[in-house]
Amino acid sequence: MNTEKRLGFVGIILEDREQAASPVNEILSKHASIILARTGIPHIKGENSVITLVVDSTTDELGQLTGRLGLIPGVQVKSALSKK
Repeated sequence: MNTEKRLGFVGIILEDREQAASPVNEILSKHASIILARTGIPHIKGENSVITLVVDSTTDELGQLTGRLGLIPGVQVKSALSKK
């Protein structure tokens, strides 16, 4: 288990905002302790939206967050952590 926290980001695309918003927000609330900043931008012309997160987390914590988000239908997730 890696306990070293590092700065990183998470990019989340919701392909169906109406269906995915509630479960995504529930998961983000459960992981609020690692989230430093959050920005959400709806796509006015469609049902898509983008959420970006700045996180301070271990690889294990980030994996738990992104893994849970990735299980939600219509949600795509990409993330990265700094090397140091």
